[in-house]
Amino acid sequence: MEMLSGAQMVVRALEDQGVEHLFGYPGGSVLDIYDALFENSKIEHVLVRHEQAAVHMADGYTRSTGNVGTVLVTSGPGATNCITGIATAAMDSIPMVILSGQVPTFYIGDDAFQETDMIGISRPIVKHSFLCKKASDIPMAIKKAYYIAASGRPGPVVVDLPKDVQNPLEKHPYVYPSSVEMRSYNPSSAGHKGQIKKAMTALADAKRPIMYVGGGAVTSEASALVVELAEKFNLPVTNTLMGLGVMPGTHKQFVGMLGMHGTYEANKSMHNSDLILAIGARFDDRVTNNVAKFCPHATVVHVDVDPTSISKNIQAHIPIVGSADTVLSQMLGVIRELGLQTDAQAMSDWWEQIEQWRSRDCLKYETSEQYIKPQQVIESVYRITKGEAMVSSDVGQHQMFAALYYPFDKPRQWINSGGLGTMGFGLPAAMGAQMARPDAISICVTGDGSIQMNIQELSTCMQYNIPVKIISMNNHSLGMVKQWQKMFYEGRESHSYMDSLPDFVKLAEAYGHVGIRVSDPKELDAALERCFSMTDKLVFMDIVIDPEEHVYPMQIKTGAMDEMFLSKTERT
Repeated sequence: MEMLSGAQMVVRALEDQGVEHLFGYPGGSVLDIYDALFENSKIEHVLVRHEQAAVHMADGYTRSTGNVGTVLVTSGPGATNCITGIATAAMDSIPMVILSGQVPTFYIGDDAFQETDMIGISRPIVKHSFLCKKASDIPMAIKKAYYIAASGRPGPVVVDLPKDVQNPLEKHPYVYPSSVEMRSYNPSSAGHKGQIKKAMTALADAKRPIMYVGGGAVTSEASALVVELAEKFNLPVTNTLMGLGVMPGTHKQFVGMLGMHGTYEANKSMHNSDLILAIGARFDDRVTNNVAKFCPHATVVHVDVDPTSISKNIQAHIPIVGSADTVLSQMLGVIRELGLQTDAQAMSDWWEQIEQWRSRDCLKYETSEQYIKPQQVIESVYRITKGEAMVSSDVGQHQMFAALYYPFDKPRQWINSGGLGTMGFGLPAAMGAQMARPDAISICVTGDGSIQMNIQELSTCMQYNIPVKIISMNNHSLGMVKQWQKMFYEGRESHSYMDSLPDFVKLAEAYGHVGIRVSDPKELDAALERCFSMTDKLVFMDIVIDPEEHVYPMQIKTGAMDEMFLSKTERT
């Protein structure tokens, strides 16, 4: 039997688990693990410049591929720097394993140097956590961590590793478990067949049905099944911010993203529907607006792998617990078995109404000879990349412009912090996606506020030659904050203006990259063409945009789904 130290067990267990990339930052409590990595490992370690960025890189790596991302950090501040990234992953159900160092077991609780209770601090934002008190615990803890992170409703898992447990001078028998059995954790993937028959019969009888599809369909790789069911019953489909790409953005049955900044046709279709088939979505507040006014005529069929998400915000009339891919397969089977069909005339009338809403062209905007419009930027990026790029975003106006004006035809193209809304997510997430898929175009859409929150990762990009393209829309302000202040605070722009921005071009060049600044609308396309022609370089595009442009549509607070601002002067 092979004899390994605890530190060697960590590295070997990761290798046996199939981990190829490890995002981290060394420190005292994990130096033995880093030494084991140095001695012999097939794993490519990426040295970030801040631990928060390590978690966001692992997050982007996971979202772009479906593979579980892995992070390694030291105790104390190294571990606590990960908290925002862990919360980001937890809110969006992203599987991840975070290995954190810890002070020796005999010092735990003594306020030792760089001691924090990582298990306690992270408990509300992880799916599970392990504290390995002896080296023999390590293989099973790591095996369970990956199993728990990726199964059921995915999420982050923390494995806390005390310094003495890693001791390189003590060797122990090493066997990596081939399987995991946990009596208390058995997530189900198949839905109840009786409920599925009930749901499909109701769907066939509906006169104004709609499919509402979220990130759970991305996680379970259910895109093809969503399209098949939608086409079979000629259903309109709307995606959440997290679900973009599940239904191709250019598909004629896609009515756009719904919710707070959703399209007019998507929100009107939801509000007026008589049946909502919700797949892997959680009816969060950015979709529903006022729950008391939510879709008053609709029967709600809610499919989710997490039973606690069903009827949590909106009461489900037909709840179905199961994985999106499995349940959709069951649904298609029931349709064939029962020979179900929709009412052709009713569906024709429903689509006629939807097309009237769609003809409103809610995403139309006015161009300017003086200013570049943010919508223009995204449309130009879409055209130049032929719609094939992976697009990561930070949080704010630029995020909504990207979601609305770049039609995503495939899942895992759109990578953003939906639930937590984390500024600083975009650049490291784009980096992780680029490392996972080196032959793809990886773009970070950001703003002059967000990009500065993890801008130090330009150094990591140089070290590892990560050629992401940064599309920074510069309006010298926190754009979404300013928009709200303009709309709801009588124009009082309290601390949302940035008057001391760096020269981003020089900053990019200082890190060894290419910087391009553009402010003339006539020069935008040429500048972007130049940016994307440099396939082997990181290019920082500092694009000066109209500082007064707002994101529309926008739901009216406390209203129904279909109550929206459509422009600065028009509302429904």
